[in-house]
Amino acid sequence: MSDAALIDAFLDALWLEQGASEHTLAAYRRDLGAWAACLAERGACLLAPGAETLPEWLAARRAAGYRLRSNARLLSSLRRFYRWALMTERLSADPLAGVRLPKVRPNLPNTLDEAEVERLLAAPDTDTPLGLRDRAMLEVLYGCGLRVSELVNLSLASVNLRQGVVRVLGKGDKERLVPLGEEGIAWLERYLRGGRGAMMQDPTRPALFPGRGDACLTRQAFWHRIKAHARTAGISRPLSPHTLRHAFATHLLNHGANLRVVQLLLGHSDLSTTQIYTHVAQARLELLHVEHHPRG
Repeated sequence: MSDAALIDAFLDALWLEQGASEHTLAAYRRDLGAWAACLAERGACLLAPGAETLPEWLAARRAAGYRLRSNARLLSSLRRFYRWALMTERLSADPLAGVRLPKVRPNLPNTLDEAEVERLLAAPDTDTPLGLRDRAMLEVLYGCGLRVSELVNLSLASVNLRQGVVRVLGKGDKERLVPLGEEGIAWLERYLRGGRGAMMQDPTRPALFPGRGDACLTRQAFWHRIKAHARTAGISRPLSPHTLRHAFATHLLNHGANLRVVQLLLGHSDLSTTQIYTHVAQARLELLHVEHHPRG
């Protein structure tokens, strides 16, 4: 089987067995394709890479200006491919067994402090249907820690205000129930009473947060709205699509939440993904110590 066919088979397995997203599959294809091209130049192939090829290639990438984090991500992709090759008996030994992952400092996510979040939440003009929609979206995004794609794709049927929960369809089509909280429930009730129907030509359509043509608001349109509200709130720092999700997790940990609970609320399949927020919380504690302690 050619290297290209092997990569296709691996990506098919990721999609079928784990529901990997198109973005994830594209990243794996890019990493494996670059590795296969490197091997082809040396007369080797994916299943027989040669013991010294990878360390030499990683060193060459570093010399060419690639960051340690880029090499670490690439090596992680290759490890996953070779684990699959072992499980499917295409290999009898892992060719990367002796290669260590580069040590990199965690890339701390950009977030907002609690006062900034409060200003952002209060920025929409809730005397208008559009402002009511935006306020409800911001409350749900921050109160539930959703991904932006999860938020904009919510339907009316996914929200149960009586029980105070929202059913979220996350990565890999995995469902989870997330509590809304009192503020989220209150603003959703207000929006459903006086905002949503006024924005739609056909209120029986399923989108909870409609955009054009009664379809779900797009991610791009929502973040355009958030940036406008950030300017109104006087927030100058850059906002990423995950800013309020990061704030949700960080603020929970700052107030003593259990890391495993945060993992479940965020819908992370691996606890190590959630652990990045412990670094954010620790960095915040260190800053507070420096600012306020007499020996800081």
